[in-house]
Amino acid sequence: MTGTEPGSVSLVLTVRNEETSLDALFRSIAAQTRFPDELVLVDGGSTDHTLEIAHGWVERLPLIIISAAGASISQGRNMALQRASGDIIAVTDAGVVLEPDWLEMLMRPFSRPIAQQPDVVAGFFEARPESRFELVLGVTTLPDVDEIRPERFLPSSRSLAFRRSLFDAGMRYPEWLDYCEDLIFDFRLKRAGARFEFQPDAIAGFRPRRALGDYLRQYFLYARGDGKAGLFARRHLLRYATYFVALPLLATRRDRIALALGIAGGVIYLRQPARRLLRRRNGLTLLELALGVLSLPGLRAVGDLAKMAGYPVGLRWRWRRFSLRKTWRTIPEESSMMLGVILDE
Repeated sequence: MTGTEPGSVSLVLTVRNEETSLDALFRSIAAQTRFPDELVLVDGGSTDHTLEIAHGWVERLPLIIISAAGASISQGRNMALQRASGDIIAVTDAGVVLEPDWLEMLMRPFSRPIAQQPDVVAGFFEARPESRFELVLGVTTLPDVDEIRPERFLPSSRSLAFRRSLFDAGMRYPEWLDYCEDLIFDFRLKRAGARFEFQPDAIAGFRPRRALGDYLRQYFLYARGDGKAGLFARRHLLRYATYFVALPLLATRRDRIALALGIAGGVIYLRQPARRLLRRRNGLTLLELALGVLSLPGLRAVGDLAKMAGYPVGLRWRWRRFSLRKTWRTIPEESSMMLGVILDE
């Protein structure tokens, strides 16, 4: 690459049974101000009209379709990365709609002189709710961009770009993990010394879960993925301590100090979601806004309970597979040598 142009760009994604969302995603790709040089889609075995819809876009997009029935998200992404030929790989996900300048914004840091370029560009993602429940759920679960600390931000593979040379050096999505796989990919890149840059203007929008049961399942599976990968142990332990130690102790005291501590803790815990909801109050009546604020504690508690149920399930899975406990934390020697050369360029 010259350092003034980012080179060829491959956009990769995986799908399975996305007939209701795929057209919207493809329309947003077709509308990009920076068009991908190729689009590699891996279908993990759809049983609806997903593949039919995808084939209908072949004449309008530089689309390569790979059918891989039974492939997990990680396996599908690795297949797509293996097939992709671009100097830069952009990654997104089914169920999102990309802002028109999403790819342009992701590529912008790769247009600088080589010495000033990152290895990984982390885009952002926003909730695009279509109901009041989805609005409240979105503010409950997702941060606003001004809450992000770029140096600690771990990008979702809804909105991500990186040098293909990292994949060539052995960086892969973990095929043994079904959820949180993009976090493990991020951690491995950071451990290898890859330079990350946060690009808040590269925005992928997605619709939050539509019903409470879907939300419960989502957070159960996320926490199970944390347990399988051995992630965020302190965070999960703090949650158990809060619900099973601190809250019962406060409930039994029944005095002003306990009441004050409980109120203060609740305000701290719910301050950010309430702030996000107030930012989005346009179009809400005063009653709807009040009901939204009052529903925040319940939604937070439901999500926490789902996480507390999922995490030990993941830990049990992990402890029964001793060989996986540290493998993702270790960079193979040959990969380390190749990465050393690539990251020093």
